[in-house]
Amino acid sequence: MSSTQATRLLSHWRDGNKTALDELTPLVYGELRRLASRYLSKERTDHTLQPTALIHEAYLRLVDRKLPGFNDRTHFIAVASQLMRQILVDHARSHRAEKRGGGFGKVPLEEAVSYSRHKAAEFVALDDALRELAGFDPRKCRIIELRFFGGLTLEEIADTMGISIATAGREIRLAQAWVYRAMSENERA
Repeated sequence: MSSTQATRLLSHWRDGNKTALDELTPLVYGELRRLASRYLSKERTDHTLQPTALIHEAYLRLVDRKLPGFNDRTHFIAVASQLMRQILVDHARSHRAEKRGGGFGKVPLEEAVSYSRHKAAEFVALDDALRELAGFDPRKCRIIELRFFGGLTLEEIADTMGISIATAGREIRLAQAWVYRAMSENERA
């Protein structure tokens, strides 16, 4: 999605121009497909949640007029990735409720953010850890979301958050360490 074009269309849509949404839809769909593919890339082919269903659910939530207007492409990606995470966590929680199973081992954050039905427990544990992190350090939680769920670069994160690239890198490392520790503690509990 062209950043300038998307920002212009998002601005027009926010101002009530319905044709801007028609022009934006193909761009949005492509970006949502990229995010959904990232989330579901390691899933088995016979899993119950298909990328198209994830995209459609996220898209419906994105075009809901109750959502705040999007400022630019980066803001759109951040909101879309957060919505997809919520959808996948809800799906994982319902699957986990159906099938209460054993514990989970320590997994790299990069793997934990790739939703997989058989890894539903890890995905829920990751979400729980991120919610806890957001409770006392919302900035670190937001940076993790932008990096691992939104796929933004350090430069894009720094720009979005209004911080230096070095600070963004340092915050990601600290947040990752905290999330790993929280997930490990929750596993032992």
